[in-house]
Amino acid sequence: MTSENFSWLHRGVSDIFPHQLDSDNITENIEQFCRKCDRPLRVKLGIDPTGTDLHLGHSIPFRKLRAFQDQGHTAVVIIGDFTAQIGDPTGKDKVRKQLTSEQVKQNAQTYLNQLRPILDFDTPGRLEVRYNSEWLSSLDLGKIQELLATMTVQQMLAKEGFNNRYTQENPIYLHEFLYPLMQGYDSVAVDADIELGGTDQKFNIAVGRDLQRHFDKKPQFGVLLPILIGTDGEQKMSKSLDNYVGLKEDALSMYSKLEKTPDSLLKNYFELLTNLPLSQIPENPREAQKMLAVEVVAQYHGKESALTVQKTALNLVSKQNMANAEAVPEFSLNSVDFPAKLFYILNASGLVNSSGEGRRQIQGGSVRLDGDRISDPNYTIENSTDLNNKIVQVGKKKFIRLTNK
Repeated sequence: MTSENFSWLHRGVSDIFPHQLDSDNITENIEQFCRKCDRPLRVKLGIDPTGTDLHLGHSIPFRKLRAFQDQGHTAVVIIGDFTAQIGDPTGKDKVRKQLTSEQVKQNAQTYLNQLRPILDFDTPGRLEVRYNSEWLSSLDLGKIQELLATMTVQQMLAKEGFNNRYTQENPIYLHEFLYPLMQGYDSVAVDADIELGGTDQKFNIAVGRDLQRHFDKKPQFGVLLPILIGTDGEQKMSKSLDNYVGLKEDALSMYSKLEKTPDSLLKNYFELLTNLPLSQIPENPREAQKMLAVEVVAQYHGKESALTVQKTALNLVSKQNMANAEAVPEFSLNSVDFPAKLFYILNASGLVNSSGEGRRQIQGGSVRLDGDRISDPNYTIENSTDLNNKIVQVGKKKFIRLTNK
């Protein structure tokens, strides 16, 4: 069912466990398992619809799931409509807010719409979408008791999030212990051969293996994918940190964010967000940024749209086309002592009437630096060379070019 070349499987993968699986008393690794299997493998990926918007960080395991589909295997997407009402405690220092079934149902449909550009929804046999309420809502007390009996409290507290909360004396509620067990039971219910997840999901995937073994089923392999660093180049991609690229964003917004990807993240983004050979990444960081932006935007909006918004973005930031560049006044930075706050430069250049107004304009989202919106009122520039020949914009009509002259 699978090509002999497994580069598609290992690209961008953080870990595969176990490294060797005892199958019918024969030790084999995941490549041997894929190669010898005479049927499509069932590759599970679960997602709890706890919100409405997905971003590129969420796309990584689904892109890997598509790679399995392209190799002839069956993607089993588990919509955690039941577990979402409990809430995954992974990475949380307090209990999650529980959602209503109606909220979860609406979110689930929104998620599936956003995943259509990634997964093959059309080829027969390549995709199963399952809702775990199908089996979890019918569990009786005896079955729940059986699930609870497969794990000790000490094992639960070994989970990093629980351990941290226990150490910090933050509440841990008993229903939260059910989450990894129920998520693991999903693997039993769908006969998963492989489960995909982020590196933060290893505990939950391992529980699935243990439960499969408990119910006399062959334990799955776990394939772990890295957590994507956001566009700020520092913290994981998150809507709350405003360092994300949303799957529902318009083409121009996606392009504008991606073409400014920090140099340090370019290889990582190419590896995780595209199928391009890494040998094709341009050495020039600026050219690499533009190529990355086109490749990713094309996946969600089509190649023609990606090329169109590239031209639009170039026009927006082009010194020749921005507000008739010849008419843009210049401001010399020689009179500014660095490091300097951007609100001070706005005031000194005459774009605003006071530093206070400068701060308010930044907080209100009205200030752009070479096309990038600046939202931190304390945004600081270390030296004048970082600003040379850049254009500062306040609102729609006020522009000024900064120079070192």
